[in-house]
Amino acid sequence: MSVNVKSHRFKKNATEALRDEPLQQALGNLKVGFIQKRVNAISLVPEWQRIRDEAKEMKNHVLENLDHYLLRYEASVKANGGHVHWASTAADAGEVIVDICKKANAKTVAKGKSMVGEEADVNRRLEEVGIAPIETDLGEYIIQLANEPPSHIIAPAVHKTKEQVSELFHEHHQQYGLTEKITERRALVTEARTVLREKFRNADVGITGANFLIAETGQHVLVTNEGNGDLSSNLPRVHIVIVGIEKVVPNMEDASLLLRLLARSATGQHFSNYTSLMGGPKRDGDIDGPEEFHVVLVDNKRTELFASELREMLRCFRCGACINHCPVYGAVGGHAYGWVYPGPMGSVITPAMVGLEKTKDLPHACTLNGRCAEVCPMSIPLPSLLRKHRRTTFENQLQSMRSRSALAVWSQIARRPKLYRVLSGVAVKTLSLFSLRRGYVKSFPLVSAWTQGRNLPVPAESKTFMQAYADKQKNGAQS
Repeated sequence: MSVNVKSHRFKKNATEALRDEPLQQALGNLKVGFIQKRVNAISLVPEWQRIRDEAKEMKNHVLENLDHYLLRYEASVKANGGHVHWASTAADAGEVIVDICKKANAKTVAKGKSMVGEEADVNRRLEEVGIAPIETDLGEYIIQLANEPPSHIIAPAVHKTKEQVSELFHEHHQQYGLTEKITERRALVTEARTVLREKFRNADVGITGANFLIAETGQHVLVTNEGNGDLSSNLPRVHIVIVGIEKVVPNMEDASLLLRLLARSATGQHFSNYTSLMGGPKRDGDIDGPEEFHVVLVDNKRTELFASELREMLRCFRCGACINHCPVYGAVGGHAYGWVYPGPMGSVITPAMVGLEKTKDLPHACTLNGRCAEVCPMSIPLPSLLRKHRRTTFENQLQSMRSRSALAVWSQIARRPKLYRVLSGVAVKTLSLFSLRRGYVKSFPLVSAWTQGRNLPVPAESKTFMQAYADKQKNGAQS
C-alpha cells in the first residue's frame, strides 16, 4: 500500500482547503462545467434509465462470475501473444511493472492516466530504480510538475488555475527554449504538446490503464480526450496495461453498453475524442504497435470488497459523476481526502483499501443528500454504503468518546418523539434569543465546527419544522 495515505488528516486538510482562495476559484469553475454538460448530454438519450438498468444487470452478472471471465480474458490475451501478471496487492503490481521495465532496459516511460497506477504508486517505484516516468495526460503532466497527486479522477489538475499552470510551465520548460510566460489556455496546451511529443518518441516503455477488458477477445478499451493513451500504447517497444480485476466484461457488446454511459456521465460528451480498442503486441503487417504487451491485473482488496456489504462499489467504472455533484468535494477539492480516490466513491473505496481506522472521517464527510446515487450511471447506492462504513466506525469504537456520547444522547432523544419535539422547541427558542433578530447566529455552544465557516440560520418565526408543518396544514384546512 502507498505510504502517501493522508486520509487521517481529512479535517485539517478540509480546513486548509476552505481557506485556499485559488483552490476555491478553481473549484467554482468545476461546478458550472461538468454538471450542466452532463444534463445536456443525457437529455438527448430518452432510453437513459433503460441503459443504466441493463448495465447494472450485466455488471452484477460479471461480478458473480468474475473468476470465469478473468480466466477467459487471460487465455485470450495469451492467444494474442501477450502476457498476463496477477498482482494481489498494489505493492505487487509496482514490483511487476518495475521488473518488466528493468528487463526492457528502460530509461524513460511514457505513462497514460491510470488511477490503479496511483494505487500502486508506480511513478515513485520507477524513480527509485532510476527510470524516469513521464505523465502524458495533460492534467497528470501538470500535477507531476507540481509534485502533487491528482485532485480528481478524470480531471487531475482541476484544482489548478491557468495562472498556476503558467507558472509551472515557465519554471520547467525553459530548458526546452520555451522562455515566454503565457496564460492563454490554447497556448498552454500547445506548449505542453511541444514538450511531450519528444517524450513519446523517446520512451522505451508505455504504461496505460484500461477502461474495460473484453474477455472474449483479450482486448481492452482505452478512452481519452487527448490521444495520449494511443501514443503511449503504440510508440514504445513495450506496452504495459495496469488495471483492476473488476474492469472485465464478457464481450464488445457489453463494453459498448458501458461506453454509452461513460463519457456522458464523466465529461458530458456523447463520446470521448479517442475510444481505442487494443490488444497484444505488433503483428506481421501492422504499421505500429509494441513488440511486447503485458497486462497487470490488480486485486488490492477488491476480492475482499466483493465479499463484504460494499460489493456494489465494484460496479464503479470511475466516471467521476458522483464527485462532480458532491457539495463536500465542491467545497474542499480532492486533496483533502488524502489518497487516490476523492468524493463519495473515494469515501467508500479508500476505507476498504487502506483501512477504516486510517480513514474514519471520510464516510462522515457526506451530507447524505443522495445526489451521488442519483447521478451514478451504474446505480451504486453510495449513501447506503457510506452509512455502512459509519455503522462499522461506531461499532468498532473508532470515533472519539465525545462523538460516541453525543450520538448516544441523540439516539435516546430521537427514539422518543414527544421528548424530541419539546427539546427541539426549546432549542429553536434559544437560537432566536441569540440571533438578535438577524435570522442567524454567528456562534453557539456545541456547533463551533459549523459557525467557524458560516452563520447558523434560525428557523423562521421561531418555529420547529413540525410546528410550521402543523400550522400549514391547519391553514390549508381552514381555507
